[in-house]
Amino acid sequence: MKRRAHAQTAVHQLRLLNGFELLHEDVPVRLPQSAQRLVAFLALHEQPQLRVRIACVLWTDMSEERAFACLRSALWRVNRLGCGVVHCSGSRLELTPGVQIDVRDATEGARELLETSGSTDPRSAVDALLDAELLPDWYEDWVELEREQFRQLRLHALEAACERYTSAGEHGAAVGCGLAAVAADPLRESAHRAVIRAHLAEGNVHEALRQYRSCRRLLRKGLGVAPSRELEELVERGRAGGNGTARA
Repeated sequence: MKRRAHAQTAVHQLRLLNGFELLHEDVPVRLPQSAQRLVAFLALHEQPQLRVRIACVLWTDMSEERAFACLRSALWRVNRLGCGVVHCSGSRLELTPGVQIDVRDATEGARELLETSGSTDPRSAVDALLDAELLPDWYEDWVELEREQFRQLRLHALEAACERYTSAGEHGAAVGCGLAAVAADPLRESAHRAVIRAHLAEGNVHEALRQYRSCRRLLRKGLGVAPSRELEELVERGRAGGNGTARA
């Protein structure tokens, strides 16, 4: 709820999930690529960053002098728009306090899903995670590291949401979260297990077996391995608990 209220009142909104977009009072701000990279880098680091580190990371293939020149140019391009999204303090830069950043909100929601005991409603956090990839068309090393960290957090959070929905008897929502994790990483057995548990909790043994066969086929084709004993035992328990047709 806090994140939702914050998003409604923020003057600046920065979206890094599924692409870059900066809004100032709900109006899109057009930035050149160099300025986008600077803004995105600051958004992915909550603490103020030294100019020298920013220059070295963003323009790693240039000399220090040239990298600083590129940083100054990018900063000028951001500031000339007059929206005040970057705050300068001596040798450090950061985003202006109050900028609403979707990936930070999604990260906070994912951590809540993983850390709480299940007493909170996961819907607002799940909505931001179902279809979310950090800057998917950016291929720089510093972005790929941040992308992988967010991807892992997202996958664990979706699996946690699937388990929580299953325990609450909300099987449709559980399957949706589990399948979102499977779609993000089809070779992730723990995601398949979460979906299978949701199907079995609802009494859909046939759906559980179909998901198991899909998992087995993907693991064999992609990795050359068989499903784990844990998954096999889960499926066997489901067969034993199903009707005669399902066991057959």
